[in-house]
This record gives sequence, C-alpha cells and structure tokens, in this order.
Amino acid sequence: MRAVLQRVTRARVTVEGEIVGEIGSGLVVLLGIAVDDTEQDVKYLAEKIASLRVFEDSGERMNLSVVETGGALLIVSQFTLYGDARRGRRPSWTEAAPPEVAEPMYESFVAEARRLVGLVATGSFRRMMQVELVNNGPVTILLDSRKLF
Repeated sequence: MRAVLQRVTRARVTVEGEIVGEIGSGLVVLLGIAVDDTEQDVKYLAEKIASLRVFEDSGERMNLSVVETGGALLIVSQFTLYGDARRGRRPSWTEAAPPEVAEPMYESFVAEARRLVGLVATGSFRRMMQVELVNNGPVTILLDSRKLF
C-alpha cells in the first residue's frame, strides 16, 4: 500500500461538478493499493499517517501529528501510484489491485483512518475526480507499507 501525503490548508474533490469531499487544514492522502495488500498494510499505513509529525509546533518545528492539531484527512484512491514506467513509454499497472480487490481495502483504510483521526473526507472510488489543494509548506511525503521508500 502506498500513499502520497500532502499537508494542506484546504482541499476538495469534485466529481461531475459536485464537491464530494472537502477539508480545511490537514492531509490529502492519495492512496494506492497493491494486488497483495492485506489488513496489516491498512493498519500500518493508517497508524503511520495519523501519528506522522509533519505539522509545526509553537517553535516552528515539525513536531505535531494531524491528530494533535485537530486536522482532517482527505483520502483519494489512486491506482496510478502503482504504475511502473521503468520500461517503455506506457506504465504497467500489474502491481495495482483490481477494483474488486482495491475497493474493500480502500473502505477498510477509510474506516481505520476515521477511528484514528476522526475527521475524514473521501473522493469517489473508481470515478474521474478533480482534486484541488493548497499545499502548505510545501510538505509532501511518500509512504509505502512495505517500507520500500
């Protein structure tokens, strides 16, 4: 399971002109699910994101988590995080979970994030979405449940 986190002052997801998810201060989580991900990956990554200290304290040091700041998460499914573009000009998606596998894992991740963080908005699984955000910092972090990076 992979995630790209972006610390934001605000973000929203629109589908066919309608806002389906919106947050103020917090983290946008672009979430990719691999074919062989398990509930262990879900728990590890949700806990990592909830406790990751990427928000500034009063001394302007990144010492606070999204939970400690009362921030929110906007979780957006993004299978393209498993695009392999090492060969040729068209990415391969063989490592990305098919929708029938990915959707229950995505829903499980969202549920775990809600348990840990509370304030969670989402995009729409398997829909064309427009994601707007104001990256604060900018701060962008890459995570992988297998600790590949």
